Amino acid sequence: MMFLRRTTLTLAAAALAVTGLAACSSGTDSSSGEATVTWSTWGTPDELRVFEQFNKQFMENHPDIKVVFQPTASYSDYHSKLNTQLTSHTAPDVFYVGDDRVATLVANGVLESLDDHLANEASPIGIDDFSENIYRVAQKDGLTYALPNDVNPDAMWYDKEALAAAGITEDPATLADEGKWTTEKFFEMTSKLKGAGLTGAAYWNYWSTTNSIIESQGGKVYDSAGKYVANSDPKSVEALEQWAKRFRSGEVVVADLMPAGQDADTLFVTHQLGFLVQGRYTVATIQGAGNSLDSYDVVRWPSPDGKATPFGVASSFLAINKDAKDKSAAFQFFSEFLSKEGQKLRLENSGNALPSIHGLDDLIKNADEVKHIGSLIEMRDNGFANYAVEAAVPDLSNTIANDHMLPLYQGKISVQQALDEIAKLVAEKTQQ
Repeated sequence: MMFLRRTTLTLAAAALAVTGLAACSSGTDSSSGEATVTWSTWGTPDELRVFEQFNKQFMENHPDIKVVFQPTASYSDYHSKLNTQLTSHTAPDVFYVGDDRVATLVANGVLESLDDHLANEASPIGIDDFSENIYRVAQKDGLTYALPNDVNPDAMWYDKEALAAAGITEDPATLADEGKWTTEKFFEMTSKLKGAGLTGAAYWNYWSTTNSIIESQGGKVYDSAGKYVANSDPKSVEALEQWAKRFRSGEVVVADLMPAGQDADTLFVTHQLGFLVQGRYTVATIQGAGNSLDSYDVVRWPSPDGKATPFGVASSFLAINKDAKDKSAAFQFFSEFLSKEGQKLRLENSGNALPSIHGLDDLIKNADEVKHIGSLIEMRDNGFANYAVEAAVPDLSNTIANDHMLPLYQGKISVQQALDEIAKLVAEKTQQ
């Protein structure tokens, strides 16, 4: 289930005190006087119970709208089912979609454009409430077709005990605060960790890791016209050379390939791994092992000059079916789910994701978690989603990761060969 963990966001099963959501009128069914909104998502039983709480509160606030919930447990099964439903015009009115699938649905023309709905004065949310670098993957021809419901910056979580065991006395987050968190300093630490018999850093092999390595070091993946340029950009090539060298030596590792019992989570909570790159749900991993959060912290990606640079943010999106029977009621549900009140309901007291909407920063900054947990907000605002040109082609990002980046990390091909192959692949797929 690691693919699910790195491309979706989970919610804690918390006993939340439900606050009232703003109530206003919605469309009704002419035959019954009651509108119906069907919606779907994936999730564990604990996660789905949180959604059921929202459904209940929404219907209490809107007695003229009935909510029908259609959850699916598996992420992959969910999207297979959704695609079948969209093809047969039987899909729910509102639904979740993963950041690796949303651009495809936009390209297929099956989603409702949100711009006119968001511009309505009665809407509790507006397009400016969200980060354009995230929702850009759900845009086409200047229109927006989905918005993120919650997000997770692919940050660098680190184990202070592992660093100390390797003789490292400097603190990465403190260095970042001082503008001294450089790529050179980071690799100095991973080298010391490996020298001490520990693992320097672990990364999940997907679009965010590839693009974060490049963009955090000042390189480019795509140009403004949507052309893949990493293979011809010197900074991009240099950045991947730096990481590929360390993957080949075992100084840093691909988390997807780690065996059971020696997986990234296990090494991290047993103080054998210095840095683990993933989302806020890492807090739950640490606590679930019975470890003290005082032994851990979080920091942004390093950069050549120590200044903050952008890196990937994993997201899940909410969209409205273009064939929704009652679009007024569907948008009422959609907008309240994504509103400050709706996100607070789902994320308060949870250590698994960040709100996607601006204005709930204190929800994270005041969380009783690792010391620099509040820095995740800046990482979210400076981060980026996958490029729409790539994400719009089914499985293109996965093909890039598995067929080209993985052999590179394993030392089977050179950086230039991998990037040239990717450039050719992207050109072929986007032309098709």
